Amino acid sequence: MYQANGKPTIFGDFVLLLVSIMINSLGNALTVSLNLGSAMWTASAVNLSHLFPVSLGNMLLLEGVAVVAVNAVLLHHADWHRMLGNFCFMIPFSYLVSGLAALMVRSGINSLPLIPRVLLDIVGIMLIAAGISIYQRINLILHPNDDLMQIIRFRFLHGNAILAQLVAYATPITIIIITLIVKHTIWAVNIGTLVALIFQGSFIATSDKWVFRKLKHQRL
Repeated sequence: MYQANGKPTIFGDFVLLLVSIMINSLGNALTVSLNLGSAMWTASAVNLSHLFPVSLGNMLLLEGVAVVAVNAVLLHHADWHRMLGNFCFMIPFSYLVSGLAALMVRSGINSLPLIPRVLLDIVGIMLIAAGISIYQRINLILHPNDDLMQIIRFRFLHGNAILAQLVAYATPITIIIITLIVKHTIWAVNIGTLVALIFQGSFIATSDKWVFRKLKHQRL
């Protein structure tokens, strides 16, 4: 799966990309189904789906489209190859998260005691970070939200994953606050969201070192 120089083969790139998408989708679905706090972008999409009559899968897709436009502004040009990759990633990803979350809810995961649910929610946040770490290092195609973090990280913050994640979270935090003001209710924001806000950048940086350790950042 790796070449002699340590870089993945073309086959390795696609295998690692597929693994990373599945890990991330599973983590997001876990946090959504438990309703004990999702990662920030997912939480903002859940809140928007309650604010407007749009399904979670469609809202994740619409949110991604908006971020693609923001990324183009930050790059000062429309990178069509990059944008196509964003769409190729987020369309199946959005509906995979929505479908897996629905299956987990039907499985009765919310009938578990509180402490196991909290622990599973944190595991979900860690899975999201691990998935992001893998496909950001492959850098073949990215979800636009994670592409935003990648742009901020390497173009403006000298590779600092922790600070870049916090800066990228400004938008979903604003969305959640606006939804709270309008609806006077908040969804998918709980202990898991706080863990994601404080630690997800650290989880990504840690995953960079320990998950598929031979895999380095490519195509920057």
